[in-house]
Amino acid sequence: MPSPARHPRRALRLTAAATAAALSVTLLAACGSDGKQDQDAEAGGKGRPVTITFWGWAKGTKDVVAAFNASHTDVQVTFEEIPSGVAGGYAKIANAVKAGNAPDVFNTEYQQLPDFVSQGAVQDITRLVPAALKAKYLPQSVELTTLDGKNWALPLDAAPQAFYYRKDLFDKAGLTPPKTWDEFRATAQKLKEAQPDTRIATFFPDDPSTFEAFAWQAGAHWFGTSGEAWKVDINSATTKRVADYWQQLMAEDLVRVQPSFSQQWTASLQKGETAGYLGASWGGGVLKSTLPDASGKWAVAPLPTWDGNPASGMVGGTTFAVSKDSKKTKAAVEFATWATTTPEGIKARIASGTSSSFPASPELVPVAKAAFNTDFYGGQDIYTLFGDAAKSVKPSWTWGPTMGATNTSLKDSFARLTAGGSLAQSADTAQQATVAELKNRGLKVAQG
Repeated sequence: MPSPARHPRRALRLTAAATAAALSVTLLAACGSDGKQDQDAEAGGKGRPVTITFWGWAKGTKDVVAAFNASHTDVQVTFEEIPSGVAGGYAKIANAVKAGNAPDVFNTEYQQLPDFVSQGAVQDITRLVPAALKAKYLPQSVELTTLDGKNWALPLDAAPQAFYYRKDLFDKAGLTPPKTWDEFRATAQKLKEAQPDTRIATFFPDDPSTFEAFAWQAGAHWFGTSGEAWKVDINSATTKRVADYWQQLMAEDLVRVQPSFSQQWTASLQKGETAGYLGASWGGGVLKSTLPDASGKWAVAPLPTWDGNPASGMVGGTTFAVSKDSKKTKAAVEFATWATTTPEGIKARIASGTSSSFPASPELVPVAKAAFNTDFYGGQDIYTLFGDAAKSVKPSWTWGPTMGATNTSLKDSFARLTAGGSLAQSADTAQQATVAELKNRGLKVAQG
């Protein structure tokens, strides 16, 4: 197979593989590195460990690296914290790959992995991922890291959605967490009437991943395949329903529109001007570390659904991928395996108090639950709630190989929301941009 570095726009072949439990039906095969690097480079030299470089941004990562280095003598990890993916991390990784100075291993979210695979930026690590290792992970996480039957990354966590809310503010207004989206809008109206300066939640114009998760939860399917052609349905009726719903909430001033995790957003939470956060399981740690003075005031509820039955998408979710040029593949996978499948690795991440990551390895959920102090949430058993949400994640969601272009289009369109733009228009624009990028890369696109 020709090197992807020489043929970066070479057309990719597609393979459909359906399983009832899978979150992704369509798998993508790319002309990427097969991981068969010069294994002599694995040796650190007489009496010296192999040193690998690692880039990531997930909460608690520094603690994981410190714990790994303290407990291993054969491999040592040099860690560099980079911005989150959509905040510039992915661009930094892509540029480093092109320049030939990428780290040995890096974090990438599920939705970005197919893009990195399609560009030949990561190695096929199948030979280092035996069946016994794959069996440790949630089947849906394995599906999201498997393309054309090959393993391209190891999953760290699942990221089902939840509704975090200020219980004291809800109690003061005589409100309970809404179970449906219709109830959510009615609750938002009542909260605004009772406390005119307070809104129920925030729409993030700079982060498409939350909107994508809402569409996923509603039953949309943005990507699929027909033979060897990609099907793109970003602006489907289902997505437009979600778009119109949030457009109405914004038009009626029932939610705030603020950049994600910004000083503006944080100040709004601190002042009680925003009483809720629609986030992922990992968001529990974000709130706890961001708002230490609000301990005991917050609680967690299932995400509202369209029909009242449990349903969720995923907001992010992190994996460990090995860069194409690394000659220390075995050491990189050894570190990634330890970080994602051992009690010590998960405990180090969660015990910092900054991460409430829901492990992709089910047997480690009790470890995470025991390590995360829930006093901030009044002692609530939030991991059981996360576990129920994970079970309700809508199946058959597929990430496309050009999510960088899709997300850039959405982010650019969302920036115009306060100047007359609409979410429905954003979906239309993202549809066009995605199809154009697929064709630009030489990929077939199904018509209709």
